[in-house]
Amino acid sequence: MNIEDWRAEIDSVDDELLSLINKRARLAVEVGILKRAAGIPITDPEREREVLTRLSRVNDGPLDEEAVQKLFRQIIHESRQIEIRLSEVATTPSSSREPTQDFISHQFSEDVS
Repeated sequence: MNIEDWRAEIDSVDDELLSLINKRARLAVEVGILKRAAGIPITDPEREREVLTRLSRVNDGPLDEEAVQKLFRQIIHESRQIEIRLSEVATTPSSSREPTQDFISHQFSEDVS
């Protein structure tokens, strides 16, 4: 393979990663909805530690543990931010919502697939 072939392969993997990260975010939103209904806080440090520990354990490289932890901390952070915004949407009357809030609500009202 030449450099263009390798880059095309990387682009394909990037597309898959983005799709999976967005799927993960949608799943986190579903968990957030259940948390809100049960009165459970959005942030769950113990669960986050479990996720990071499990990922470190199953990581077979070449990324080192620190890199994996950084990546997933950021993914978890971004998912939490979506949950927070959706929580704000749920508690804001529709007449006073920002257009962004309606967009976010619409984006995550579809089925998780």
